[in-house]
Amino acid sequence: MFVGHALLAFALAALGARQLGCSRERALQLAVFAGLFAAVPDVDIVYAPVGLVVGAVGTLTPDVFWETANVVHRGPTHSLVLGAALAVAAGLWAVDSVHTRALSAAVGVSLVAVGAAYSGLVGGFVTAVFVVAGFGVATVARRQNVGPRATAGVALLGLLSHPFGDLFTGGPPPFLYPFDVTLVAERVVLHPDPTTHLLAAFAIELAAVWLAVRTYVHLRGFTLTGLVRPRAALGLGYAAAAIFLPAPTLERSAHFVFSVLALGVVGAPVRPFSRGVDWLETLVTGLAAVTVAALAYAMAYGAL
Repeated sequence: MFVGHALLAFALAALGARQLGCSRERALQLAVFAGLFAAVPDVDIVYAPVGLVVGAVGTLTPDVFWETANVVHRGPTHSLVLGAALAVAAGLWAVDSVHTRALSAAVGVSLVAVGAAYSGLVGGFVTAVFVVAGFGVATVARRQNVGPRATAGVALLGLLSHPFGDLFTGGPPPFLYPFDVTLVAERVVLHPDPTTHLLAAFAIELAAVWLAVRTYVHLRGFTLTGLVRPRAALGLGYAAAAIFLPAPTLERSAHFVFSVLALGVVGAPVRPFSRGVDWLETLVTGLAAVTVAALAYAMAYGAL
């Protein structure tokens, strides 16, 4: 869901900006920063390599990596409370005033203190990375002439939309951290069958990607149908994977995710190093191939 968080925020920001009367170029600019802010909460996985080194783990496998990362993943950085505070701090950081930036820094330090107080040194560490990443995006936004209000707005959109996307793929994040209040107690189950649930969650991810791509294509004056090439239909062959690969679940999904995404190479140009390659066409055709493959797999799995 890493990509989906950013692209959903991108699409929502672009569409919202257009509704508010922004030009296409301005809408795209704000959308990019909304997407960057939406990616910030997942910087908490930085603890995984640190934890592996500290723990002297000898073998790095996907299971070991995620087991280590999940010690703090979807913790303080996925709090609506901390996210809202960081968005305000980001907006203040964009103000060209020493006193205002000092106030912004004070808010950031307070967030790190909260993380350390309620989640120990590890919580304080990932919260510090979270704050630094947020300030980094705000700094780039300020240099691109994005005003304080706009920075705070896209930060709010990105940071507060992110946690809700995790309701389908993992344990629900602590939305109101550090307060001991449970907003959502369990993962949202889309289907009792674990494989069908994974396929449904993957479909939601694809929908978010398509929404972002469609929004970008529209703002650039293109049409989706004009960018998809017939070779995307080759994704139909992935239906055979339902027979030859183990049925994937959220806990064991790497073989499905990586293999189905690999079909995106269908969109690659035959002569990639030639001049005049249409990379937008390449992206859209590859995404269409992945979508066709996922649908073919789902139909084949349902028929078994």
